[in-house]
Amino acid sequence: MSAGTVVLVGTVLFAAGCSAGGTGLRDGGPAQTDPVSKTSSPTATPPDHAPATTGASGKPSKKVDPVALLKADPKVSAEVKRDLKPCTGKDYPIDVSYGKVTGNAVVDIVVNVLSCADALGRGSYVYRSEGGTYENVFSDEQSPVYAEIDRGDLVVTRPVYSKSDALAYPSGEDVITYRWNGEKFTEQDRVHTDYSNIDGGAQPAPAVTQKN
Repeated sequence: MSAGTVVLVGTVLFAAGCSAGGTGLRDGGPAQTDPVSKTSSPTATPPDHAPATTGASGKPSKKVDPVALLKADPKVSAEVKRDLKPCTGKDYPIDVSYGKVTGNAVVDIVVNVLSCADALGRGSYVYRSEGGTYENVFSDEQSPVYAEIDRGDLVVTRPVYSKSDALAYPSGEDVITYRWNGEKFTEQDRVHTDYSNIDGGAQPAPAVTQKN
């Protein structure tokens, strides 16, 4: 994982850990992407009321509800909001990281929305403290996608599939590095990897693992 300060408060759910009747956020087609644009109750406080103060641990001194941020955020697609439901019990398919990625005095919040069925990323979002509230400054809903903080940069990983690829075995991978320029994220680097076809074909899609 990244070298930035990372504390996951979302629940990482794999196919084996979700019920067969899960909502399944999975969708084969690309969704809306807004890479440079400025837990959990359906009626929770909207993001412009989320406190942005930070405690000594690096996390906000008052708990921030990531599901509330997503559901009240107009930059999150209606499709993601509609399918954002617990897979089992009260466990939402989200990962949340706190760390410095916009050069702000207050830690930023990176939220990844996963699918219940296979834990693939449906959307990645970055929230930055602006004027005492959290604002969405990055959105990528081109599934599958996963965002992390790496040494102060935002690193987005996306498996690449050909028409004949099984979901677990993409043909390759794109790793895109974004850097905050004071106003928005701009792309700094892009690395594409084609997987070998030796011994049965492509490599398995990157797994999402939980860190304590």
